[in-house]
Amino acid sequence: MTIAPDPELMAKLARHKALGDAPVEEHAWLASHGRLRTLAPGDILTHKGEFATSLTVFLSGHVVIHIDRGAGSHVLFEWRGGDVGGVLPFSRGARPPNDAVVEEPTEVLDLPREEFPEMIRVCPTVTATLVHTMVDRARQFNSADLRDEKLVSLGRLAAGLAHELSNPASAAKRSASLLTEYMGEAEAAARVVDQAGLSETQRAAVERVRALCLTLPPQSARSALARADREDTIASWLTDHGIAEDCAEPLSETGLTLDALDQLAAEVRGTLLGASIRWISAGCQVRALISEITMATGRIAELVASVKGFTFMDRAPTPEPTDVRRGISDTLTMLGAKMRARQAEVTTEFAEGLPCAHAVGAELNQVWMNLIDNALDAIPEGGHVTVSAEAVQDRVVVRIVDDGAGIPPEIVTRIFDPFFTTKDVGKGTGLGLDIVRRILRRHEGEVEVESRPGRTEFRVVLPSEPHRG
Repeated sequence: MTIAPDPELMAKLARHKALGDAPVEEHAWLASHGRLRTLAPGDILTHKGEFATSLTVFLSGHVVIHIDRGAGSHVLFEWRGGDVGGVLPFSRGARPPNDAVVEEPTEVLDLPREEFPEMIRVCPTVTATLVHTMVDRARQFNSADLRDEKLVSLGRLAAGLAHELSNPASAAKRSASLLTEYMGEAEAAARVVDQAGLSETQRAAVERVRALCLTLPPQSARSALARADREDTIASWLTDHGIAEDCAEPLSETGLTLDALDQLAAEVRGTLLGASIRWISAGCQVRALISEITMATGRIAELVASVKGFTFMDRAPTPEPTDVRRGISDTLTMLGAKMRARQAEVTTEFAEGLPCAHAVGAELNQVWMNLIDNALDAIPEGGHVTVSAEAVQDRVVVRIVDDGAGIPPEIVTRIFDPFFTTKDVGKGTGLGLDIVRRILRRHEGEVEVESRPGRTEFRVVLPSEPHRG
């Protein structure tokens, strides 16, 4: 004898946002094959890391999965009355990254997975709705993952860029500040020399010394020890001639010789010699500071260009010929501070004539960022990472190899799973490698890993541009 479905449950299914439009006979089948449950706030609907075993039709209430990736807890998934969750027809299922916690009194109808074959046969409208729900959920999941991972990548990029910009910016600021001081000294010394009324012979001697100060020192004076000896020698000469030795350092960094100083001292004597030397020295300091500012601002310009290249900020997100070498180089620039902090040795090996990949450049750079950043995390201090790229038939093959401890065999098959991470809370999202794989699949590429103690290799294979079509 067939038992009539509970009228109250049938009414709730008829009002259900997702399933309410299904025929009454399909509602009746769900009602008779499902199990009605009520849950209290604080109950766990599904536990972290456990596959769901049934379809869950939410009739009322609120269930939430929170997650904390280092910037505070936030809602990752949530379900309310009118939603469906759990395992869906034709889905492979996934392990939730955290407990699904009941936030308010909730009523659900659970349908065991074992009932799916019959449901697909007798409930076509419900099945179609659930398949659409699965597609929408996957799209939302991918969008949320990409957004979260991009935010994490942006944080890494910002941190790396802040470190990289810090040194040249500080150098430029320091040099600009000193420039005002030394410009004042040079002007004061120039006035003294000008007012002294030098003869043509004296002016010529001063100009000869100034001209030498525009040249670089001899090659032998470029080591640290040689520079120190040279500065001491010039300081001694200055002291012997009654001139303050604080002029020795800027003069020692030029091509000035003791013979030239002796010739100057033979033509210009007394306080006028000191004023001439101070004028020349101040000019050397001004030029040195201008050179430092030029180099520092040049480095800042290089970093900005690397950021622009890394992010493709001036390009539409469409596939185009993409230089893999440039992308990897820009990525290494962004990770420069981390490389220095870990005292890592990173080498690149790019084959001659490497073809471009057909890719969205910004997305491909996200792949390099995740893989190289992981390699730097894996190595010991002072470890080594090699990044190489070559053409193999109609493919571009990039290998990222590190000499870290390796990936344990028991987890190597799970490293591409969403939310799987071996890092501490706040140090990894568990999405990086999953995002890498999804990006590469969109580009008709793939990623593989081989690992043993002392050597881990991630191999990325992409279609090359000339061979597409």
